[in-house]
Amino acid sequence: MKRKRHIKTRLLAAFTGLTCLALLLVALVFNLSVQTYISARVADQLEMVTRSASEIRSEEPGPRPSFDEHPDKVMGTRGSAVVLDEKGAIAANLHGDNAVAKALAEWYQTESPGNGTKNETVSLEQGDFAVTVQQDPLEEGRILLVYVDVTAIKAFARQTNLLLLAVIAAAVLLAVLLSRHIAKAFATPVQQLSDFAARIGGGDLEPQSLQFRDLELDELGGAMNRMATELREARQKQEVFFQNVSHELRTPLTSIRGNAEGILYGVIEPQQAGRVILTESDKLGGMVEDILYLSRMGRGRPQGAAEPIDLRELLSLCVSEQHTEAERRGLRFQFDFDEAPVMLAIREQDAQRLFGNLISNAVRYARSEIRLSCHSRDGKALVRVADDGPGIAPEDLPHVFERFYKGKGGKHGIGLAIAQSVAESWKGSLLARNEGGAVFEAVFPQQEAAAAQ
Repeated sequence: MKRKRHIKTRLLAAFTGLTCLALLLVALVFNLSVQTYISARVADQLEMVTRSASEIRSEEPGPRPSFDEHPDKVMGTRGSAVVLDEKGAIAANLHGDNAVAKALAEWYQTESPGNGTKNETVSLEQGDFAVTVQQDPLEEGRILLVYVDVTAIKAFARQTNLLLLAVIAAAVLLAVLLSRHIAKAFATPVQQLSDFAARIGGGDLEPQSLQFRDLELDELGGAMNRMATELREARQKQEVFFQNVSHELRTPLTSIRGNAEGILYGVIEPQQAGRVILTESDKLGGMVEDILYLSRMGRGRPQGAAEPIDLRELLSLCVSEQHTEAERRGLRFQFDFDEAPVMLAIREQDAQRLFGNLISNAVRYARSEIRLSCHSRDGKALVRVADDGPGIAPEDLPHVFERFYKGKGGKHGIGLAIAQSVAESWKGSLLARNEGGAVFEAVFPQQEAAAAQ
């Protein structure tokens, strides 16, 4: 397992390392360029001095050149030459300091460089010299040793390297300080977000006032605040859910218990009490079944394959199931269906739950008429259930699909929540509004639903 490190440490190491690498590369390139340039200029100057030494010593008539006749090729020091005999002793000091000529003669006798040695750097007490050794072209058996003082050049190179080293050290120090600042500026909000996440995990769902300069961190803080708000609302809904469930279960259980005690003590006629118990048991069973169904829908799409069904036939089936209650209330149904089948790939049980609850809700509130429409438009299936009742109260309209929210005349507050869960599970939408009475409109993408088969 890899060792874990703080963000500040990683940023500090990365930033400092990159800075050092970049500066070292700059120093290396600079030194190589300077050395190449110096070597080229020294070689040119040695060549010029060698040619001048030969021309100065020649017996041909005409003006004699100077060792410094090409100032553009001079490195800031004068070229010099000395002639050595076959044993390395000075035969003639053509130009330059005698002490330097003597020291170079001793170097030649000690090192015995071969003729043809070019641009070799020799360090003496007098300084550093670039030396070229070759056979004297004018006197056979003698050696022409040409040299250029490069002491100042070498000193300049050393001073430049020291300066570069100082710059690198200052840059590294600046990089360390800057990277620490940047790392702290980045790690501090991350730590704040981490603490916020820990508080959320511990149950503290109060949003925090988090504002960051970095857009991504600010968006993350906003997302965490929204998550905390949604979790708090979910907790509140869960508390309301359990309160409502307890209340809804208590009523039929109290009735069942009361009638059972009446039978036990002989104060209620058994047949009458039995009918009440059965009725309340059916209500209780239906409510429990609705709660379980809603719970399964909340966890995702229920098990079972989708199959193409004609929504017109399904709506007709749902109407027949509500026919007795609608007839008892004196309600009539108006149908506006496409002549062609309106096909939708959906699990039949889910569709029956959805539209059955919408029609049941319409039967509960309608005064005289319920209007059903079913159409296929632009690749979408549209189903509309409308009644001529009083409509949905404005204060209830935003909450009609919430679990256990009951408006005036509501039953359990589960049916419409189930209807919306079914619609969303099959990538559809369910909307509620008022147009005289209450109107519920479900829309499904037929192509997407068909692909879910």
